Amino acid sequence: MGELADVLRRIPVFQRLPLPFDTDDLPANPQRLFAGWLSDALAANAPEPHAMVLSTVDAHGRSDARTLILKDVDERGWWFASSADSPKGIQLAKHASAALTFYWPTLGRQIRVRGLVGVADAEVSAQDFLARAPGGRAEALVGHQSEPLRDRAELRAALDDAKARVAADPGLVAPAWTRYVVQPAEVQFFQGDVERQHVRVRYQSGELGWERTLLWP
Repeated sequence: MGELADVLRRIPVFQRLPLPFDTDDLPANPQRLFAGWLSDALAANAPEPHAMVLSTVDAHGRSDARTLILKDVDERGWWFASSADSPKGIQLAKHASAALTFYWPTLGRQIRVRGLVGVADAEVSAQDFLARAPGGRAEALVGHQSEPLRDRAELRAALDDAKARVAADPGLVAPAWTRYVVQPAEVQFFQGDVERQHVRVRYQSGELGWERTLLWP
């Protein structure tokens, strides 16, 4: 192994004692447990606990991932928003399945969600867009996500133009803006432990509701 491998091996993990995780008294559905864990993360001042990794696959079956912000969690699932003409939007249009990963290192907790992806109606997507800060709306109006950029000046000019459009028309909505929901088929909760006696629970959607299973870590 090289020098970098030695550096990585010396980085400590799971330094804090785990929070209580009573697997004998689990909520009936994963949304409720997620809400409780998110509350714990906020109380512990975990940085950006609403940040999550969205994993998709492209038309060739190659995996792709990026970090987004969670918008909501309800009985349908975990919500996020993006432009339908972005790479992730194009991938989801061809293969409407995705996985989400949350990781809160200060608590030693990880949550994994996977399932089919649904799309909100145009009105709901528009409401989501208009709830964004003006700078966020301008950025979305610019578009061209992941396309080659000639230089930073080109970006600044495009953003200035989009900000002017937002100021002139506060009700302006990017046509491709879409609110998505990951409808969970499976959700896993992982609680790390300093002695490596990690606790891992899986919720699986079945005909009679959610099946809860304790897993080997």
